[in-house]
Amino acid sequence: MFETSAGLGQLITILIMAAALGMDAFSLGIGIGMKGIRLLHVLKISVLIGFFHILMPLLGIFTGQYVSSLLGQVTTYAAGGLLILLGGHMIFNSLKSGDTRMIDHRSLLGMILFSLSVSVDSFSVGVSLGMFRSNLILTVLAFGICGGAMSVMGLLLGRRVSRNLGDFGEALGGVILLAFGLAFIF
Repeated sequence: MFETSAGLGQLITILIMAAALGMDAFSLGIGIGMKGIRLLHVLKISVLIGFFHILMPLLGIFTGQYVSSLLGQVTTYAAGGLLILLGGHMIFNSLKSGDTRMIDHRSLLGMILFSLSVSVDSFSVGVSLGMFRSNLILTVLAFGICGGAMSVMGLLLGRRVSRNLGDFGEALGGVILLAFGLAFIF
């Protein structure tokens, strides 16, 4: 009974984290979608984001497992601190005003750079999860599917809504990661 409960708790935690990380792809997708985007580019960008949302946490998990073997008992605090920093950074970026130069999302290099930039946060979360020995396949698939799906939603929704929703989405994702970081420490 306890194993089933713990497994369900881990599944819920991973899905919430995947959704929080997908918020970044969602919010930036809205900005790209507002510039006007073809459906073929929506598909290409979303597949690349899904791929990088699998690759980056996978690399992070392996790094986290290595760091965990070095740090021992300190890993819970290190992982929680990392999530707090990442969540705070996402909130700060969403509140920062000013014009940012967008990459040309129609070129292959632009699509790769955009996809990689929204997936970098997944590496840090992967490091934290690697310290806790989370389910590898479940984690990377949840991150990839969520990242790809939320980018599709953001890109398509960006054609119809204002830019303020994108900032709110990134801030919400940051708050969720910040809350998980605090929960790990306390």
